[in-house]
Amino acid sequence: MAALRRLTPLAWLGPALVLIGVVVLWPVVVMVQSSFQHIGGEGFVAGYNGTDNYDRLFHEPDFAAVLLRTLVWVVVVVAVTMLLSLGLAQLFHQRFPGRRVARWALIVPWAASVMMTALIFRWALDPSSGVINLFLHQIGVVDKLGSNQAHWLGDPHRALPWMMAVAVFVSLPFTTYAILSGLQGIPEDVYEAASLDGAAGLRTYRDITLPLLRPAIVVATLINVINVFNSFPIIWEMTRGGPGYQTSTSTIYMVDLKQGNVGEAAAMSVINFALVIVIVVVYLSTTRWKEQVDR
Repeated sequence: MAALRRLTPLAWLGPALVLIGVVVLWPVVVMVQSSFQHIGGEGFVAGYNGTDNYDRLFHEPDFAAVLLRTLVWVVVVVAVTMLLSLGLAQLFHQRFPGRRVARWALIVPWAASVMMTALIFRWALDPSSGVINLFLHQIGVVDKLGSNQAHWLGDPHRALPWMMAVAVFVSLPFTTYAILSGLQGIPEDVYEAASLDGAAGLRTYRDITLPLLRPAIVVATLINVINVFNSFPIIWEMTRGGPGYQTSTSTIYMVDLKQGNVGEAAAMSVINFALVIVIVVVYLSTTRWKEQVDR
């Protein structure tokens, strides 16, 4: 009976463990296995080919630039999202007329399809009739519609910042609500005690609010890193990663490789997976998250 009692938790954990194994772990195993096989664009497996896929991938002329662009993409989008979300969360934490409606409005970019949002922004940036270009033309930023000056997505140096702006736009709602939930969990008596000690304004925010928000910030940052790193719809809908691979991240590059060599694309997937793990581990170690959990 004692042995059965010890095994009882498995009855509750079993379905979740099976789901994790089937949905998470098994695809990773297949991905790694595929990266060591010769698989053509049509999906036919021609057999094991060792590390040839990785050798071919590392010698691709665009590989290094794509990886560097991916890191820049993740760092910039996540950093800007977190900074803006801290401000928005503090704003929505205050009491003001229409606060509930404003909070509902913030959910819209999160509730909408990311691909549809990217498509709308692509239409809005149309060089001839896009609403963004029409507005920029009216205020004098764009001199002539339909010109190269108005073709923001045709120039990789200008297209990437626009795509980053869209990525921040769709990331703000979740991040803001995650930080807002952390703000609402801070007891009011903490601020009362701080005011008695003479703390006020920015000092209170720096010394009281931010340290207590640390768990919420860590979680929001991690989820954003994973989502932004694997972001596909925004780049695909707005530029298809072009011209060439000049606006591609590693996810878009992987999809392009798949058209000709599935094995090489699988190798790119393994690199992506490893990079995400490294970024997460480095972030958790630098934020000393374990100390927060143990407190």
